[in-house]
Amino acid sequence: MSALPQQSDNAPLLLRRDEGGVAYLTLNRPGQFNSLSRAMLEALIAEIDAIASDASVRVVVLAGEGKVFCAGHDLKEMRGNHTLQFQQDLFRLCGKFMVKLTELPQPVIARVHGIATAAGCQLVSMCDLAVAADVARFAVSGINVGLFCATPSVGLSRNMGRKEAFEMLVTGDFIDAAEAQRRGLVNRVVPLEELDAEIAKLATAICAKSPLAIRMGKQMFYRQLEMGMEGAYQMAAETMACNMMSEDAAEGIDAFIAKRKPEWRGR
Repeated sequence: MSALPQQSDNAPLLLRRDEGGVAYLTLNRPGQFNSLSRAMLEALIAEIDAIASDASVRVVVLAGEGKVFCAGHDLKEMRGNHTLQFQQDLFRLCGKFMVKLTELPQPVIARVHGIATAAGCQLVSMCDLAVAADVARFAVSGINVGLFCATPSVGLSRNMGRKEAFEMLVTGDFIDAAEAQRRGLVNRVVPLEELDAEIAKLATAICAKSPLAIRMGKQMFYRQLEMGMEGAYQMAAETMACNMMSEDAAEGIDAFIAKRKPEWRGR
């Protein structure tokens, strides 16, 4: 694992391990339930920026060290810096990171092995894909301390039905992994001991596809979500036309016709 920016106890905030085209990023503040401090967010942004230009990385897996996936923002840090400027800067930084996840060329899979609350639940919602252990639980619990989870509501409301999202936001209640899957927050739920194997299976399936098609498709997917129907179809048509002219598409179609495995060039 590569070491990234460190905490006061000299432990790296974030761990990175690359294997078989997959970059594994692990939040490494288990004693603070992997809370998203300002330093943690800055470390995540720096690493995501580095991965964006790394052609050897095809998939990113985002995980948490210890018993908890991510418990949201660091409330002690927020109370210790009780100025409007600090709060504004913190939430803007968090929003910047969340948007970067959707702008990253490579798909991001959340590996949710335990509790994901508040901004931790937001983090799950903003990853492209999510695989959860059956023991994982999810909540946007800011309301319990008098704080409506406004920024998590952005991702949450784009993953599940409006009323289901709002109920979570105003009650702070937990839902289990099966319910999170039913609502669209996670893709797959498996026993904890099978979590890594399931993520490897998903990552392998993605790595077998054209990196160019994945990159173009992800960019188009998020842009069209915010557009009207006509504009979305116009952009999708342009994306498909440009994709069709790529070397990867030509290779893929030729391989399909010849009944052989394609050799992707990424262009």
